Amino acid sequence: MNEYEALLRLQNIDIALMRHSRQLKAMPQQKKLAALDSAKKKLAGQLTKIVGQRKDAEIDVADSEAEHAHLLEVQGEVRDKLNSGETGYREISSIEQQLTSLAKKIEKVEFKHGEKMAALERAQKAENNARDLDRKLDEERASLEASFKKDSADIMAEVRKLAAERKQVLADVEPDTLATYDKAAKRFDGLAVERLVGNVPSVCRVKLQPSLFADLKKAGSITECPYCHRMLVTEEVAEQ
Repeated sequence: MNEYEALLRLQNIDIALMRHSRQLKAMPQQKKLAALDSAKKKLAGQLTKIVGQRKDAEIDVADSEAEHAHLLEVQGEVRDKLNSGETGYREISSIEQQLTSLAKKIEKVEFKHGEKMAALERAQKAENNARDLDRKLDEERASLEASFKKDSADIMAEVRKLAAERKQVLADVEPDTLATYDKAAKRFDGLAVERLVGNVPSVCRVKLQPSLFADLKKAGSITECPYCHRMLVTEEVAEQ
């Protein structure tokens, strides 16, 4: 394959690949997958916050239980002292006041403990719900990916075929020519190369002046369009 033939074929392949890429991106599964990924990201942030709240609630409950156990221990020690029979009237009165104070503290701790347990249960429920939703999103993603794979099978087969051919075509294109092509392809959204049909470039369609046309006969089979500055294949001129 001549270099100019390879260049033209390379452009046709790349345009076909671009078209297939747009087809794949436009498939309904892709939009749903993008929305799902956004939901997963948002959920991950919420789950981090919920887990933090659950851990804080667990610490509060543990602290409450520890405080409650400590008060019960102190209460037991005070009662033992009262029941020892080794205390006088004044000490008994003081101990009874301590027991009354301890009973109120224990009652207060037990009341707050109930609130803390309720907060922990809410946090645990919220975390379980979030993890359930995360699993459902993963299941939905797997289903969408399977559906996309099935519906895009023909397109992907053509993409693989074109990609394999592209590798073969590149072997017939010089590195400098390929570098120029890549640069022009980015600039002109894939339409990097045009052919000279008579004295009219096939893309920009600006008729070449006789002097320019004469210059092209000396430029070789691949040059640059003097008007749009795309790569210009002039094989008909080159072969004359």
